[in-house]
Amino acid sequence: MRARRPRGTRIRRSRGTRRPRAPRIPGPLLPLLACVPGLAAVLVLVLCATGVEHAAAGTTPSARPLPVPHTAARPSIVPRAVWAEASGEANTVARTPPPARYDDKVLAVFVHHTDSPNGYDCAESPRIIRYLAAGQTGARDWDDIGYNFLVDRCGTIYEGRAGGVDRPVTGAHTQGFNHRTAGIAALGTFTAGVPVPQPMIDAIAALAAWKLGLAGIDPRTLVRLTSSNGLSRYAAGTTADLPALAGHGDAYMTTCPGAALSARLPEIRERAARLQGRF
Repeated sequence: MRARRPRGTRIRRSRGTRRPRAPRIPGPLLPLLACVPGLAAVLVLVLCATGVEHAAAGTTPSARPLPVPHTAARPSIVPRAVWAEASGEANTVARTPPPARYDDKVLAVFVHHTDSPNGYDCAESPRIIRYLAAGQTGARDWDDIGYNFLVDRCGTIYEGRAGGVDRPVTGAHTQGFNHRTAGIAALGTFTAGVPVPQPMIDAIAALAAWKLGLAGIDPRTLVRLTSSNGLSRYAAGTTADLPALAGHGDAYMTTCPGAALSARLPEIRERAARLQGRF
């Protein structure tokens, strides 16, 4: 039978049997122990793993910032019906165009001039566009007006070829390079020495910035396009590097859009890039 010890008495352990306590490691010294072999290194790994677990549970890792989309606001565009539905004028093709054809995207825009008189009143623009549409669908036997958009001297933008302004409609404006492009025609004739109205420049830049921005295209860059017609500057099937914002003469043997408007294309590119927020 084991004898009971009297109350109040304490058992004294011999020094050899005392359990050692794990030493506390000051926080600032923990990184230094990562290089120490043995038990200390194991302890540090355990503490680090615990710390990582707590950090993962209590904090959210910072995500990489998403790339800024370089798009531009859609400018005001007068719908096709404004010029196609004139009372008292027969324009069957303009009113009931054939079904549109589409590409997958628009990689470039070609700037043109219509080679028509400059001294018009802007209220006459719909009538002028009807005249152009009648010539292209009549004498040239096209299925619809070739340009996707037209811009007058006051900076008003008109929808041209049918199919939807926000869609990649295949036009008939730049032989050999109608696919994956859009045609913007400036109403007038802008040969050397002819002043190009600033509202027209601003409108072309705004339209190009929006249209190219839908595919993330910088108006100042070159894009790769494939010629579909050997009557262009490039043989059919040839891939060419062309400006994303080009003049008609960059792809076809022509002086269009005229020397005066061609000279303004660098300014239009810079303005369009600015509208896309690129600088």
